[in-house]
Amino acid sequence: MSKNKAKILISTVLTSTVLLSGCGLLGSETKKKIDPPKSTTVAENTSGKEATTKETAKQENMVKTELYLIDKDGYVVPQTLDLPKTTSVAKQALEYLVANGPVTDKLPNDFRAVLPEDTELSVNIDKEGVATVNFSKEFKNYQAEDEMKILQSVTWTLTQFDNVKTVKLKMNGHELTEMPVNGTPISENLSRATGINYDTSDVSDITNTKPVTVYYIGGVEGSYYYVPVTRRVSNTEKDPYVAVVNELIKGPSEKSTLVSEFMSDVKLLEAPKYEDGKVTLNFNENIFGSFEEKEISQHLLDALVLSLTEQEGVEKVAIQVKGKADLKNDAGKKLTEPVTRPEKVNTGSF
Repeated sequence: MSKNKAKILISTVLTSTVLLSGCGLLGSETKKKIDPPKSTTVAENTSGKEATTKETAKQENMVKTELYLIDKDGYVVPQTLDLPKTTSVAKQALEYLVANGPVTDKLPNDFRAVLPEDTELSVNIDKEGVATVNFSKEFKNYQAEDEMKILQSVTWTLTQFDNVKTVKLKMNGHELTEMPVNGTPISENLSRATGINYDTSDVSDITNTKPVTVYYIGGVEGSYYYVPVTRRVSNTEKDPYVAVVNELIKGPSEKSTLVSEFMSDVKLLEAPKYEDGKVTLNFNENIFGSFEEKEISQHLLDALVLSLTEQEGVEKVAIQVKGKADLKNDAGKKLTEPVTRPEKVNTGSF
């Protein structure tokens, strides 16, 4: 079964969406009113209310933070966890990347932290948006195969914050120009443009290509999540939005454990249109996939929006099919407005 055709199986079990991150159901309790005898005093049981109040207070003292952790297949994947509120959110996020550190009890199944045990660190963010991380000597105690993963995890974890544009690394106060174990060169200013989970399996001449990051689906039934993958596309492709769509349709490498919701016969009927942060895409009817009711998989939409909003200036995506925008997703919800990127990715709600 091809990676793209695996969507038929996934669509039946993926019943919620990353774009609903932050939403929840608040339970309510309805009590039957009973008039007690006049001679009897009834004390109200407030234990339930107290528990609810405590839980609410606990949630108010937490902040959702993306941590780029390593899954069982070796991919660097964002997982959104509730961390205690602090004035040093960037430093705290990196501290939760340390093995056997505070993240231990919060790790999702089959995920592990990326930084070596006992690593200490500080983070300084200047007015230009450069975050300089100074690691202790324990930072060098990692396995060589994790070297690129560490660079990617630290960079993408920090650049989730609006005031961080690029990252510099130090160890014991000395600037790092290469990683200490395997000697991977470190660019002067690391950013998301550097890429993540590189896939060059189908590239014969990398010099005539450029990077594009798209999102595929990883995990297992009951715990699927979105995985950013940086592919290489030909320099002859001038339209970055077309490049993103083509890579989603192409799907992940056959050697990968990831899958795509896009079928191979999905096509754009015209060039994407960009205006004021919105990209409008007009697809053929094959975007409906196997849905007889002509519905678009919400998870296909999620991957599309996550991928396109990695492009500079893109904030939302509008979908058309054969020029018509009167569409609905596989939950029957009408897509009346352009879809925006969720504030956080992989919140554990699907």
